[in-house]
Amino acid sequence: MLRYTIIFLVVALIAAALGFGGISGIAASIAKVLFIIFLVLFIISLFMGRRGPSV
Repeated sequence: MLRYTIIFLVVALIAAALGFGGISGIAASIAKVLFIIFLVLFIISLFMGRRGPSV
């Protein structure tokens, strides 16, 4: 998930450098959404992974 975020961020930066504003904005939006989803899943996995010893 984080890999796709970085890929879309790089695409957005390259498109912005070349002057493609529409593509740059869309790629940046997708990267932002993917990063938020990654953070939410990461926080959930932190809390779900901390289970006590099963008896």
